Amino acid sequence: MAAAGQLAYIALGSNLGSPHASVLRAMDRLQAFSDRPVLRSSLYETDPMDCPPGSPKFVNAVAGLVPRADETPESLLKKLHGLEREFGRQPKRVHNEARPLDLDLIAFGEEVRNTPDLLLPHPRAHMRRFVLEPLAEIAPDLILPGQTQNVRELLWKSGARA
Repeated sequence: MAAAGQLAYIALGSNLGSPHASVLRAMDRLQAFSDRPVLRSSLYETDPMDCPPGSPKFVNAVAGLVPRADETPESLLKKLHGLEREFGRQPKRVHNEARPLDLDLIAFGEEVRNTPDLLLPHPRAHMRRFVLEPLAEIAPDLILPGQTQNVRELLWKSGARA
C-alpha cells in the first residue's frame, strides 16, 4: 500500500496516431490515480530503439503521482494497462512494435518487485535516455531502488544532457 507522500513514476510513450496529443491526454487521465497534482515532464521526441525497421519516432514523457492510500504497485499497473487499452493498445504481435500508448511503471516509492507480471523498479529505466531525460526534469535527485546515483547523475553518465 502507498505510504503518505511516496511517489510513483510512470514513463509515457506513443508513436501511433497523434502521439503528442495521446501523451498529453494520458497525463490528464493519470490525475485520477493521484492524491495530488501530477508532476509532468515536457514532451520529448525520440528515435525508436530496438523497434522494427521503419518505426515512427516516439513522443516520450514522465509523470509523477502520489498514489491513493490503498494503491499497490500491482493495482496501479492494472490501471495503467486499462488506460493503454482505452487508447487503443492491442496485445503485442511484434516486439517493440508501434503503439498508440505505452505506460511503464518506473518506480513506486521504495517498493521492489520481481514477479512474472511486474519488475520494479523498471529494470532498464536507469539506462534509457528517453526515460532519464524527462525524469530528470521532474525528479533529478531521485535515486531509484537498487541504484546508488540519482537520476541527474545517471543521465550525465549516459552522455545525455542534464
